Amino acid sequence: MNEAAAKRRLQKLQRAIVDGLEDVRARDIRVFNTELLTPLFSRVIVASGNSNRQTRALAFGVQDRVQQAGFDKPRLEGQENGEWIIVDCGAAVVHVMQPAVRQYYNLEELWGDKPVRVRLAAGSTTPPAS
Repeated sequence: MNEAAAKRRLQKLQRAIVDGLEDVRARDIRVFNTELLTPLFSRVIVASGNSNRQTRALAFGVQDRVQQAGFDKPRLEGQENGEWIIVDCGAAVVHVMQPAVRQYYNLEELWGDKPVRVRLAAGSTTPPAS
């Protein structure tokens, strides 16, 4: 796969993930480019849900949207307690967290050197990347 095709594929995956999060009303969606930080994945996406039930729904929403977009079924970790669920989508890793857990671990500080601008649905609670 050439570089342009790989970039389009990554954008398609990123869009599917963000759409899955927006479908279940995720809060504070942030997307970070991690290509220069690790060879394991190209994007980290962090979002919040207000309850265990919502974080689970967000993770399953991402899983469904990613599969519908033609990608392999993502692996989920942490859905048992629902405070912090990781959705491994291959080139992108999604962290769905409850606000207190998100604030404590502050993944934005770890991965946030390069925010990625994404178009969000109208009325989204997410501010644009700076």
